[in-house]
Amino acid sequence: MNAIILCGGLSTRLGDITKTTPKILLDIGGRPVLDWQLEKLKGVGINKVVLAAGHLAKALFYVAGEERNGMKLIYAIEDKRLGTGGAIKHGLEYVEKPDEPTIILNGDVLTTVDLSDMIKYLKPDSDGIILGSFVEDVASYGTLLYDKNYHLSAFKEKEGVHKSGYQNGGIYIFNSCVKKYFPAEDEFSIEYNVFPKMEDLYVYESDKTWIDVGLPERLEWARSHYKKFEGN
Repeated sequence: MNAIILCGGLSTRLGDITKTTPKILLDIGGRPVLDWQLEKLKGVGINKVVLAAGHLAKALFYVAGEERNGMKLIYAIEDKRLGTGGAIKHGLEYVEKPDEPTIILNGDVLTTVDLSDMIKYLKPDSDGIILGSFVEDVASYGTLLYDKNYHLSAFKEKEGVHKSGYQNGGIYIFNSCVKKYFPAEDEFSIEYNVFPKMEDLYVYESDKTWIDVGLPERLEWARSHYKKFEGN
C-alpha cells in the first residue's frame, strides 16, 4: 500500500502564520502536523510516504529531510498550481507500488480515526473509500450523501448550510483504477472534477474526533486539545 500527503497549498486562510511555514509544519502539542500524520501511517505498516508539495517546498524539505521518524519521504514537487486533484495525479507518479491502493491525507487533518479499520472496509473492486467525519456544523465543509450500504451518491462541496452531518474528512484510500477518472489536464480539483464522476466510491463513517487546522480558530482548538489525538 502507498501513501500520499497533500501539503502544497497556499494556506491563505491562516494569514501570516503560513507565510514562511508550511501548514503541515505547524506545531501541535510540541510536534508538527506532519509527525502526527506519519505516526498514523506508520501504524498501518507504511514506511514510504510521498509528500505532494509545492508552496514552501524548500522549507518543508529543510525541516523534514528525506527520512523522518523511520519513514522515507519522497517529494513530488509541483512546478505550478495543480489543485487537489492534480496534486494527487502528480503524486501517484512517485508511489512505489502503482497497482496497489494509496492512502491520501490532506496535510491539515488530525483525527483519532483508526486507519487500519478504514482499510478493512476498502472493497478491492471499488474505486475506493473516503472518510466521512461527523461535525456539528457542515456549513464550511463538503458534505457526503450515501445510501445504507455507504455507497456515495453525491458529494456537495461547501453549501454553507448550518447543520450537523458527515463531511469530507480529507482522508481517502483509492484503488489504482481511480486514475481513469482524472482529466487530461494537469490542474483540477478532486472534489469538483473527480468525485462526481466516480461510480463506485464508498464512505467510512466516523464520529471520532476530527479537526482540520486550516483556519486560525481550528488551529488554536487543536493546540488546546492535542491530547485527544495522542495514542490514536
